[in-house]
Amino acid sequence: MASSPVSRATGRVAVPVLGLIWLAVTTVPFLFMVMTSFKTQQESFSSSVWTLPEAFNLVNYIDVLSGSFLTYLKNSVMVVAISVLLVMLIASMAAYAFARIRFRFNEALFGLIVAGMIVPIHITLVPIYLMTRHMGLYDSPFALIGPYVATSLPISVFILTEFMRQIPKELEEAARLDGCGPFTIYFKIFLPLSGPGLSTVAIYNGIMMWNEFIFAYVLTSSTSTRTLPMAVWDFQGQYASNIPAILTVVTLTSLPLIVAYAFGQEKIVNGMMAGSLKG
Repeated sequence: MASSPVSRATGRVAVPVLGLIWLAVTTVPFLFMVMTSFKTQQESFSSSVWTLPEAFNLVNYIDVLSGSFLTYLKNSVMVVAISVLLVMLIASMAAYAFARIRFRFNEALFGLIVAGMIVPIHITLVPIYLMTRHMGLYDSPFALIGPYVATSLPISVFILTEFMRQIPKELEEAARLDGCGPFTIYFKIFLPLSGPGLSTVAIYNGIMMWNEFIFAYVLTSSTSTRTLPMAVWDFQGQYASNIPAILTVVTLTSLPLIVAYAFGQEKIVNGMMAGSLKG
């Protein structure tokens, strides 16, 4: 049934209006964060939160960068890079087995792994803390890699398994006729063709790990081992907090993700579209 001219006109007006509203919802908090980062602590308490700073001074940025921020940044980059690579490797191998190799308890094991998505990570803090102390990894960046990989595997295996199930079986059959074994098929065919799915897994888990707080708080205690989410504690006391400095830390912490998304936006969108259109 054809839509009326009034409905079409309403749609043409509603879509831009809703888009502008959503743009405001997502942009205003970021503008507030950046604007406050240029204020002094006294100015943030004596003026309205939406008042522009009297002068765009860089005192907060100098204080943050001259402290331990770069150490936190180095630890975050190392932990996230290693964890994401391990998640992509382990999850893709498991996904290939679940998607293409028929073995006993295939569905049961897949369901058990996927069920891990509903387990709250907070109930694992005590056993993970005790295990980390027992292994001698407490208060080191490597203490975070194990929990990050373990908590990211369920959703990653689920995404990649469903993606690999859509890869044509004819490619696998042709490779088997050429004498390729399971590992060769995985590395030569499934891994390259799963690029969009791997990109989705890397982006999703990378953002989650970059902003993760609770494990970083429990498993590390010294400045030399902590990651970026813990940087705000340098500007928070028992009775007062340096709000502009804290928002400066948050701004600097957000910049790598914003820059990465700005340069990789096209690949991200193409990867999501490729995964949604397969089959």
